Amino acid sequence: MARGTQLKAIALLPAFALVGLTVACGAGGSGAGNVGTSSSAPAPGTGSGDAGTVAKDDALAAMVPADVKADGKIVVGQDQSYPPNEFVDNGKPAGFDVDLGTAIGQVLGVQMDFQNAAFDGIIPGIGAKKYELAMSSFSINAERLQSVDMISYYSAGTSLAVLKGNPDGLKIDDLCGKKVAVQKGTVQVEDLDKKNAACTGAGKPAIEVTQLQAQTDVNLALTAKRVQGELADSPVIDYAVKQTNGQLESVGAPYDTAPYGIVLPKNSGDFGKAVQGAIQKLIDSGAYKKILDKWGLNAAGAVTKSEINPAS
Repeated sequence: MARGTQLKAIALLPAFALVGLTVACGAGGSGAGNVGTSSSAPAPGTGSGDAGTVAKDDALAAMVPADVKADGKIVVGQDQSYPPNEFVDNGKPAGFDVDLGTAIGQVLGVQMDFQNAAFDGIIPGIGAKKYELAMSSFSINAERLQSVDMISYYSAGTSLAVLKGNPDGLKIDDLCGKKVAVQKGTVQVEDLDKKNAACTGAGKPAIEVTQLQAQTDVNLALTAKRVQGELADSPVIDYAVKQTNGQLESVGAPYDTAPYGIVLPKNSGDFGKAVQGAIQKLIDSGAYKKILDKWGLNAAGAVTKSEINPAS
């Protein structure tokens, strides 16, 4: 977005689009934000979350590789345009993943250095050693597990959002001929590819898919009526519906539920065990539930056991 038009446009943005505005508008409207810059979130209990101070676990901390903890921090790749999971608030990273990630760092005795990045560049960044860990609402799937390890910590499905009253009559199982927005690099892109193949195979018009770099841009495309619907993770759709004060609604129930996973380099060994152990400690202590409650995430998505994928 050009700097000269930014102030005029802000008046038109719904409340949820203002959350993470530096991401949505900070890079020419691409949604990439200040890619490559970083910001360490405050610890839970000091402005970032409601989990209280989480104690360090010396045994788990000892499992973090020396080259990772040598500088006292873990560099985390994250696309901060996905409220309520990760976004920018007053210039700092915020959200469920930020609070949970910060608490994991407390257990492991390190700071979590959250670096804002385009979503589809994060996993390649793990392979290139740009990031030591990624935490950005990544669904665990077979394709991703070919190149990285993933540690489960929450389950979410895909939801469909439309304008209030669903004036265009969208249905989850029939989007043929409709205009649907989605964030680049997400599992929803693959979902729309499959739905499109079914549409054209049945002789129906194809779905007109708009892919945007940031989820905040996807939300804005719908409220501005440039598209008729959007697909995103269920917590993100729920949050968008709440924040738009009646402009949007969800249609049907979430589907294709799958666990989110923290991303680590392939064959992460003790590093993976340390992260999994930290998550489990937060679950067992009740800190995990407090963070979920703070961000209004559905308790049905909570996990009782964190697991390393693929299993070692």
